[in-house]
Amino acid sequence: MPNTVLVGAQWGDEGKGKIIDVLTRDADVVARFQGGNNAGHTVKVDDRKYVLHLIPSGILHADKTCVIGNGVVVDPLALLSELEELGGCGIEADGRFFVSDRAHVVFPFHGAIDASREARLHKGRKIGTTKRGIGPAYGSKVSRVGLRMADLVDPDFPDLLAPYVEETNDVLKGLGAEAIDAERLTADYTAAAGKLAPFVADSVTVLNDAVRAGKSILFEGAQGTMLDIDFGTYPYVTSSNATAGGACTGTGIPPHRIDRVIGVIKAYTTRVGEGPFPTELTDEVGSHLAKEGKEFGATTGRPRRCGWFDAVVARYSVMINGFDYWAMTKLDVLDGVENLKICVGYECDGEICDTMPANVRCLERCKPVYEEMAGWRTSTREVSRLEDLPAQARAYVDRLCELTGVPLGILSLGPGRKRTLRVGI
Repeated sequence: MPNTVLVGAQWGDEGKGKIIDVLTRDADVVARFQGGNNAGHTVKVDDRKYVLHLIPSGILHADKTCVIGNGVVVDPLALLSELEELGGCGIEADGRFFVSDRAHVVFPFHGAIDASREARLHKGRKIGTTKRGIGPAYGSKVSRVGLRMADLVDPDFPDLLAPYVEETNDVLKGLGAEAIDAERLTADYTAAAGKLAPFVADSVTVLNDAVRAGKSILFEGAQGTMLDIDFGTYPYVTSSNATAGGACTGTGIPPHRIDRVIGVIKAYTTRVGEGPFPTELTDEVGSHLAKEGKEFGATTGRPRRCGWFDAVVARYSVMINGFDYWAMTKLDVLDGVENLKICVGYECDGEICDTMPANVRCLERCKPVYEEMAGWRTSTREVSRLEDLPAQARAYVDRLCELTGVPLGILSLGPGRKRTLRVGI
């Protein structure tokens, strides 16, 4: 398989976990390149459902190597919990799972800062953070005061941590939050370091050695393009680069080693948390999509907001990521909808625009310009070939590809591995 970057094209929750699981069969290595345990990838294998927050989904395949890259921020306690849960299911990570020694560590005080800052924001300005400490951890990284996994497994870790906790407790005091127990924190993380040390490695060398050996790498992104710190609906975004460019900076693999980029996109649109959402549906159709699509966050359990497919978002995402193919998911959720709408542009302040404004207040005023298509009102879940789709369903898929300029590569018609049509890849 060509070295492949797979990223979400909307506001996350597009179904990346399943698509990664499908593509992993053809890859040798799966590498996560950004985010933290604020994201969740759900994979259904037979009758068992796995929800992974840090460890790449490829771990479910016994013959694959999995890497958490330097661009990820890692909560060691959460990582240990995932490893133990997988071990309880008979999935062993020894010898085939590595976490970058350059990845920054998430500490409990990051979560405390996260929650305190969110609580202080006015209702209309709340970000909708998961309160897992991801943003403050990236903030420490950029401020050059953070600790990395190499520091965590260093014998001098307690001495490195002490001034960090002292300084952060001053910040928490200023926010009116409870101080962190430094002694308890040091003991918990020192214990975690002992268990994680065998997995901590120079991931840059591990991955580049794999490329030189002719092995194929699948780069796994979390969240989605519209949550990217630079290109998303700022400030209602995550704190990392969730777009294709993050695959290089988050792993140390040079750009010319990337062969293709696949975008995962839903046949409709969802988002979790706060922020503008032009095609959001608050009527019975939105409720139907949420129910049929089981639209609840894999990490937080929060209900996702649902809306019609937004081609403006999709085209913007194509421009930034350079998608070679779409992996389109959840077409089956639209099976019972009689009339479908596609947003093809925005009307804002009397003008029509077809790209994303940077000004979030402008986006909040945007009204979607729709075109309508007939639904198919019959199940697609048992379809095993693209040509066997109902005519209206095929027309809908073709129209989405036409509007975005990207061909279809994979079509998902349900949560299981078998409900996947590989078309162009």
